[in-house]
Amino acid sequence: MKSLPRLLGLLLLVHLLCHCGGSVSTNVGGRTEIVNVSAYDPKEKQRTGRGYSEHDVTALRDNGALGLIARAGKGGQLDEKCHDFLRSSDRAGMLIGVYYRTTQGVSVLAQADQFVNRVQSLANSREWSQEHLLLCADFDADSTTTQMIQFLDRVKQRTGVDCVVYLENSEHLRVTLHNASDTVKNRLRRSPYWAALYSHDSGACKAFPVPGTATGLTQQYNTWRSWSIWQYGGVLWENRRSSPKVYRGFSPYLGNLDRPVERNIFRGSPDTLKLFWTRHGIPLR
Repeated sequence: MKSLPRLLGLLLLVHLLCHCGGSVSTNVGGRTEIVNVSAYDPKEKQRTGRGYSEHDVTALRDNGALGLIARAGKGGQLDEKCHDFLRSSDRAGMLIGVYYRTTQGVSVLAQADQFVNRVQSLANSREWSQEHLLLCADFDADSTTTQMIQFLDRVKQRTGVDCVVYLENSEHLRVTLHNASDTVKNRLRRSPYWAALYSHDSGACKAFPVPGTATGLTQQYNTWRSWSIWQYGGVLWENRRSSPKVYRGFSPYLGNLDRPVERNIFRGSPDTLKLFWTRHGIPLR
């Protein structure tokens, strides 16, 4: 009977992943796990456990993270911890990637160029053991499809890569993409979809209720057939303090970490993840 709680937990996890659409192959902890970080990481210590820094991410690796995606920049400003996070992740044997967070008020083409310039600088350093650097675009909640396509096209023009698209769970983005033309949707779906959904609760909004699953969110966008990466764990900031915010059925913390980290599931096996990294990344050697 001692194993019954563990068995029930595993059954709950299987039910959750199947309910979110398709199969998600297992790795450490039953998931193919990726973390994403920025200069805000690591957050403050909140409990007993293992810590990490931009100079040492072995605790992330040991708790099941196969890859790390670091923020390269945001709205015209470079992220000062990007290179250190990538270097320590590469040293730990993890797949490495970067994302750029666009903002309004700054030329989207200038932001794309800053992203590519940094990516090329990283690739040219020739210090990596990994073969590819995954490229991802993080579009803010007020982005238009024109801005998205301009950014994606510029990155594609300069690198040859169709980078991954991360979208905030905002009503504006859901309505905009749902109602977009077939031409726009066909262009966007050349890039894999990285879904952001930390809460299982449905919520009210004028056009669409907030969906309860990552698959439901994908269906509302009416662009991609399925999500490729699902960010199921984020961070809630209140009174200048962070706390983990995760989809139900998942532990608030990744393994035995002593603080929250943004967490993702890849829709596939570890081997498929490597192919995904190659297809949507820039060569490092």
